[in-house]
Amino acid sequence: MSSQIIESHRETAETYTGEDTCKQKTQALLTKFNLPKGLIPMTDVTEVGHNTATGFVWVRRTKKTQHLFREIGRKVSYDVEVTAFVEEGRMRNLTGVKSKELLIWVGISDIFLANNNDKITFGTSSGLSRTFPVSAFQHLD
Repeated sequence: MSSQIIESHRETAETYTGEDTCKQKTQALLTKFNLPKGLIPMTDVTEVGHNTATGFVWVRRTKKTQHLFREIGRKVSYDVEVTAFVEEGRMRNLTGVKSKELLIWVGISDIFLANNNDKITFGTSSGLSRTFPVSAFQHLD
């Protein structure tokens, strides 16, 4: 997505700063859209924004971070900025998130809930996907 389009979504968005405020607002946003609260690690977060009209969200942090989701044995990398369009049970056009599959990092572009919200699927722009129990993403260790 071009930086001009991203900036147009930021212009009318609600923006929050400070790690505690960002964590609180992100948790509230994930809950509002019925997404697991542990989907995004909130360490070193400096800014969170949400454009309620378009669903565009972003999370900025001071440095790139990795998190191991122990229950599924997957390491996930979060860039300095993560962006997405969020809607009920789904994040689409996701940028800044990669999952380690075997020996390579794969970019995640879509996350959605399925099976009565007990399964969560992570998709790539090439059409590949993996499905896991939602419980693996309810809380960060």
